[in-house]
Amino acid sequence: MKKQVPNIITLLNLLSGIVAIYSILSLKNLQLGALFIIIGAVFDFFDGMTARLLCVSSPIGKELDSLSDVITFGVAPSFIAMSLLQNEFGTNFITFVPLFMAMMSSFRLAKFNLDARQTTSFIGLPTPANALIWLSIPLVGFLSENGVSVWFISGDNGRFFACLYSILSSSYFILPICLICSWLLVSEIPMFSLKFHDLKWQNNRLRFTFLLISLVFLLLLYFAAVPFIIIMYIILSIIDNKKS
Repeated sequence: MKKQVPNIITLLNLLSGIVAIYSILSLKNLQLGALFIIIGAVFDFFDGMTARLLCVSSPIGKELDSLSDVITFGVAPSFIAMSLLQNEFGTNFITFVPLFMAMMSSFRLAKFNLDARQTTSFIGLPTPANALIWLSIPLVGFLSENGVSVWFISGDNGRFFACLYSILSSSYFILPICLICSWLLVSEIPMFSLKFHDLKWQNNRLRFTFLLISLVFLLLLYFAAVPFIIIMYIILSIIDNKKS
């Protein structure tokens, strides 16, 4: 039974992704869908940790994890992007462009299972990082709907988030970012991992810098910080590659 504990947690990740898709397509509730993707990410974090703590990692667990990630971090975010486009174009063929992102997520995860280079870092954009970009858009919409203000802008009353949401939910943002993310998912660009082998500054300078700046962004902009954090992650990875 101990061997199945990580697999059960992984299946809860899969279930979260399925409920996210149901929320997006059937309930037309993108914010609820985004919430279940986040819940899936929590399960995805703990399944690997549990497997290491119990010393029960297995090939089937690795395959099951990838299959679950395809649903939660590949298909569900693509449907968020597709639903946002449908608000602008209706049932036009252009609204299916985000599904290409789901295909590239699947290809990436299959490639990841066979790529021995990705033990301490990533090659290309990780699927959870890509998912964060898309789930953040409905959450920014939630901030604008509820009149949440940016604390350092006086008299804002949510106008900043309303303006930002109109940009992020526009086809002028969604279509090019879908294509860019699809390329990054399967690209050969090395991306640093947030796995800490120790807490020494000299060994984790890049990770600590990224986490500290991300924390500042989150305190200032809440959910709206996520797209900027992912962009920063990509830029820092490219800079780090040029140094090494």
